[in-house]
Amino acid sequence: MTLAPRFIGSEIYRGSTYGAWHPLRVPRVSTVMDLSRSLGWLDAGNYITSPKAKAQALHIWHTPAYIAALQAAEASQQVGADTKARYGLGTPSNPVFPEMFRRPATAAGGSLLAGELLRDGGVIYSPAGGTHHGLPDRANGFCYLNDPVLAILSLRRAGAQRVAYVDIDAHHPDGVEVAFADDPDVLMISVHEEKRWPFTGALSDMGAGQVFNLPVPKGFNDTEMRDVLDRLILPRVRAFRADAIVLQCGADAVEEDPLSRLCLSNNAHWAVVAALRPLAPRYLVLGGGGYNPWSVGRLWTGVWATLTGAEIPERLPPQAEAVLRGLEWVGHSRGRNPPAHWFTTLRDPPREGAISDSLRDRLAVLAAR
Repeated sequence: MTLAPRFIGSEIYRGSTYGAWHPLRVPRVSTVMDLSRSLGWLDAGNYITSPKAKAQALHIWHTPAYIAALQAAEASQQVGADTKARYGLGTPSNPVFPEMFRRPATAAGGSLLAGELLRDGGVIYSPAGGTHHGLPDRANGFCYLNDPVLAILSLRRAGAQRVAYVDIDAHHPDGVEVAFADDPDVLMISVHEEKRWPFTGALSDMGAGQVFNLPVPKGFNDTEMRDVLDRLILPRVRAFRADAIVLQCGADAVEEDPLSRLCLSNNAHWAVVAALRPLAPRYLVLGGGGYNPWSVGRLWTGVWATLTGAEIPERLPPQAEAVLRGLEWVGHSRGRNPPAHWFTTLRDPPREGAISDSLRDRLAVLAAR
């Protein structure tokens, strides 16, 4: 019997924040949970409360000294100069806040659990996951831990030898590449904005394993993503014959996001989600970036609809609309006067366009490898 898709979440994301002016001050996972429930797509039968990973479980990739420093910083709510310099804690990107260990450890716990639950196959969605910048011994780029790495290691312990990792976040997954660049049993494909932090993931960066980095130009549109899907992602994943696929589905590549210059609609993300599902018996979909509370909540709720086969309505019912009208985006100009469709719909208008010559050239280079 094939298990229905399962959703891993937690209430810790509802009340915790990185700080009043951090890009991750906005509600994200809680919005997806509330929207999905209001639409009748999420209930006790398919919802799993994420456990908080214990320190020892995190040691399969993160160093014990770093995990101890992260726990100590949460306990004392301060870091000294040496800890800040050594571990990247207490910086503007990775600030000290009350749940700075518990929150990322919960996302990591969800990814570790997902690997175990997928032992016999299935589909799991964990929108709190996708923290792809975390390094073994250092916080990096809003990421205190690296749950995609932990998910891949967990899948392997549960019998998935070959894992395909696909990342469509606007930012390159530098931490995941550190972990698996030289591993022939991990296929890594990243589609990310060129000349964007962390300034890694060049077209020529291949490692010794199976790494395919595709930096894309600003203005990257739905037509171009469909071309990337057809010419790069699907052929490479099919040829790899993965035992499991992990998709990092960051929502910061859409046009409304403040931290990229890409112009996708959420339709492009949903098309990738759907296309990858039949290519391996185990499928884990994670969240990632996304800093506009309306666009990320709508996109990630649509991911869950795509995975479950739910029909996305043209107009949201009143209870779902109320969830979106209850959001705030303090400190950003778009939050003062959001357009009406951010409240009333999940699906964006498609954002089609021309395929740039630079993208065609880069795809040709990767196809020739």
